[in-house]
Amino acid sequence: MVTYPSTHGVFEEAIEEICAIVHQHGGQVYMDGANMNAQVGLCRPADFGADVCHLNLHKTFCIPHGGGGPGVGPIGVMPHLKPFLPGHTVVDLEETYSESEIQNPKSKIQHSRIGAVASAPWGSSSILPISWMYIALMGAAGLTRATQVAILNANYIAKRLENDYPILYKGKNGLVAHECILDLRQFKKTAGIEVDDIAKRLIDYGFHPPTVSWPVAGTVMVEPTESESKQELDRFCDAMIAIRAEIREIEQGQADRQNNLLKNAPHTAEILISDEWNRPYSRQRAAYPTPWTRENKFWAATGRIDNAYGDRNLICACLPMEAYAE
Repeated sequence: MVTYPSTHGVFEEAIEEICAIVHQHGGQVYMDGANMNAQVGLCRPADFGADVCHLNLHKTFCIPHGGGGPGVGPIGVMPHLKPFLPGHTVVDLEETYSESEIQNPKSKIQHSRIGAVASAPWGSSSILPISWMYIALMGAAGLTRATQVAILNANYIAKRLENDYPILYKGKNGLVAHECILDLRQFKKTAGIEVDDIAKRLIDYGFHPPTVSWPVAGTVMVEPTESESKQELDRFCDAMIAIRAEIREIEQGQADRQNNLLKNAPHTAEILISDEWNRPYSRQRAAYPTPWTRENKFWAATGRIDNAYGDRNLICACLPMEAYAE
């Protein structure tokens, strides 16, 4: 399986060669369509040599990406895999094939057709109309424009932040695809700051942190898509640059390595209005690091928690065994 553009945020220049090598050795290529928002209107997976490709409707076609999905969308195959598409026990799907294919006694369709893989033969009737409307309203030109803007936005962020945060992967021309990976690993050595600290501090600035430590540990993957305005992109970049300045204070010995703005983030309203304040920076810097946070402040509901505790320490919510005794 291959993802194009890759999850590293670059267009793999050797994608056609990769597919050709797999085919030479009798293999098939399954292309992950997760990043189709960098392809629509510009290129086609089949042209690269992919044999199968699923088209995620989330992100690319207007369906929310949060909560792990919903994972729904069409799966396209090359003609030689057509006989192996799923069938259905209730709905007749033979219209997928031509009459000659069905009537041909040598056809493999009837013999290789597998059973249903879902009760709904064409997917979710509540989700698919949303994507259909989006495609119909955008049109070919609009969808192509969305792809171009998604790539442009990612490169804008990469260029604005490259002097403060190394961009882990770039293409041959120094550009990225639809997302960029910011390398934060050096700050652990220079300031004792890790990726989680920067992610938590972003909450004080009013941002939900980007994907952290994936696909590379100690990094953040920023994917703005086409939907963010330049004003919002600048606001995010300004926040990241300001956080870099806060890290620099630690590096230069102006702030403590353990008791600082990042290690204590996010700062809740409860902490800030309490009578006791024993931190070496002001409440104002903690809560309102930028002018826009005074105008539209997002307050975190809770402070720092151990993100991995629940994974490493299983907690049973059941009643104690005594409660089941007769």
